[in-house]
Amino acid sequence: MAGGGEGVTLEFTPTWVVALVCFIIVSISLLAERGLHSAGKYFKKKNQNPLYEALLKVKEELMLLGFISLLLTVSQKTITKMCVKESLYKSWQPCRPDPGPHNRPKNSTHFDLESISGITRRLLAAGGEAQEGYCAQKGKVPLLSVQAFHHLHIFIFVLAIAHVTFSAMTICFGGLKIRQWKQWEELVAKEIDDTESAQPKVTHVQDHDFVKDHYLGIGKNYRIKGWIHSFKNQFYGSVTKSDYLTLRLGFISTHCKENPKFDFHDYMVRALEIDFKKVVGISWYLWLFVVIFLLINVDGLHAYFWLAFIPFFLLLAVGTKLQHIITQLAQEVAEKHIAVEGDLIVQPSDEHFWFSRPRLVLSLIHFILFQNAFEMAFFIWIWLTYGFDSCIMGRIRYIVPRILIGSFIQILCSYSTLPLYAIVTQMGSNFKQAIFNNSNSGVKERKS
Repeated sequence: MAGGGEGVTLEFTPTWVVALVCFIIVSISLLAERGLHSAGKYFKKKNQNPLYEALLKVKEELMLLGFISLLLTVSQKTITKMCVKESLYKSWQPCRPDPGPHNRPKNSTHFDLESISGITRRLLAAGGEAQEGYCAQKGKVPLLSVQAFHHLHIFIFVLAIAHVTFSAMTICFGGLKIRQWKQWEELVAKEIDDTESAQPKVTHVQDHDFVKDHYLGIGKNYRIKGWIHSFKNQFYGSVTKSDYLTLRLGFISTHCKENPKFDFHDYMVRALEIDFKKVVGISWYLWLFVVIFLLINVDGLHAYFWLAFIPFFLLLAVGTKLQHIITQLAQEVAEKHIAVEGDLIVQPSDEHFWFSRPRLVLSLIHFILFQNAFEMAFFIWIWLTYGFDSCIMGRIRYIVPRILIGSFIQILCSYSTLPLYAIVTQMGSNFKQAIFNNSNSGVKERKS
């Protein structure tokens, strides 16, 4: 073990190499830990409790990732010594089996003692070749080779990092869009000060911008047009000034009628920050989805390609539904009134949402973001591990649509669907009391 280079243990490794590697790993780990700690202190100092809780959720995911990594490392020797018949390796493979060992491509992931005996000892703990030889003596192959074990390890790490990164990007870019509405909140607060002593006005419903933008008439044909209108609206101008002011007034009239200066924008942003804690996590059913995908990703099915359409169609459905809720609110008030005294007021209700559950929308967005991150992480992992021409990657006609769909989902969800969700889900029957109290106290301070 003292010679040969590749199989050298710590007993015969220069101490300066061991110390240098440990120093680099520990330094990077401490810097990451200190960075998260500083971010947590900053959020608490700025009284951003929802973001602080989201950061704790990220730490939980990193801890889970570390535990998975530790479990894989500890169980590597045991799993690689589990031997199975070679005939079991001839089915359910992501790549088509080659006729012989001499014709296998260099990026092939199939078990081959001669081709991987050297590299495996550099990938994980020493002893991989011994485990493979152990099964070869029995005329069998390892249940999972050391090289495949290492690649699976990397994939789980890339998936977790990609999900947290893409979720954070969605929240950040969506937040930029939502912050543009702050000017409307300040404008309406100023208008309230100017009109407190004015006489109540009469609003003709059909002439109101909110109704004109969303009410298309009565009847079956108009309902179909309403869905088509909602589908198209999610791609441009998803929330207009009249939408924001009308939905804001509907929320305030339902939940805090005595305080017309309630900071609805602040409440909405804080509610979104709380929801971010759920979005950034990886629930058990999402891990189950990963396992199912790895099972069905066999040669010929192109599962990685067809699964890319799941978040695509789900995102379009969610965006259309959120837009249609706004259309329903406009239709309700237009069918009940010709003219109203004062401002136009819509009535929030859980009945507008699927199964009367506004939180279901958040679960769908969570799945959409995870599935999209999974697709992108799988693409990056295959590219870096096996190369762009890998048989798992597929032909170019499968690769390009996946990249385009993933980019489209990320952009649409950030700039349209997420802002829509932030405001439309406030049109449910309930509200978050804790945020309500904090925002309400802030309004009182502003009034004084």
